[in-house]
Amino acid sequence: MIKAEKKYNWLPDFVYGGIDGSVTTFAVVAAVEGATLPIGVILILGIANLLADGFSMASSKYLSDRTEQEQYKKLYQAELKHIKSDFRNKDESLDKIITNYGFKGADLNVAKRVFQSNPEALVDLIMRNEHHMIEEGIEPKKGAVATFISFILIGLIPLLAYILNPILNLEGSQIFITTVIATLTAMFVVGAIKSKFTDQHWGISGLETMLLGGFAAGISFAVGYLLQSIAGTIA
Repeated sequence: MIKAEKKYNWLPDFVYGGIDGSVTTFAVVAAVEGATLPIGVILILGIANLLADGFSMASSKYLSDRTEQEQYKKLYQAELKHIKSDFRNKDESLDKIITNYGFKGADLNVAKRVFQSNPEALVDLIMRNEHHMIEEGIEPKKGAVATFISFILIGLIPLLAYILNPILNLEGSQIFITTVIATLTAMFVVGAIKSKFTDQHWGISGLETMLLGGFAAGISFAVGYLLQSIAGTIA
């Protein structure tokens, strides 16, 4: 049997990498702002976090996808070998699977013969229904690259106002306010794009992502402020 080619879709990896990048970097910026530390500290910690976490997430994505591929292939080949040696050992489970699809009586027997005449199709059916696994368009290297690029691009947004401040010439809290507005807007946009892979309305998905990211940053800001207060008291 010739299987249909399953093309890799980079958009989900780009979206989730972007969400993670923006949330984590925004949290770092908020924590440093809460502690009222210099802009230089924000840039050092922010950029270090951006690169290190971006690489970490991309590596995890690569290893996870490769492991999933290897598990699927190993189990698929084992089932295929098992069926080719004696397809009758799957007769009872095949009955159950096809019955669950609504086939009965003569139709059930016809459907069984069709699958038993095509070992690859039978294995695919078993993989889906017994092992709950499907062959997806996964490409570990491309997934890792898409994740890393999106993490860096979207995760850089919370740092832009600080990097470009010599040009923007913002003062005091204006830098952080600009960062908050830009980052929350970016989170909303990425969240809205995420709705393409769910049943959520794009507005709800965008708002949910924005609120969760803002909440994480709020926690970081509070922790930074609290730790700075404690350090000031000790000093």
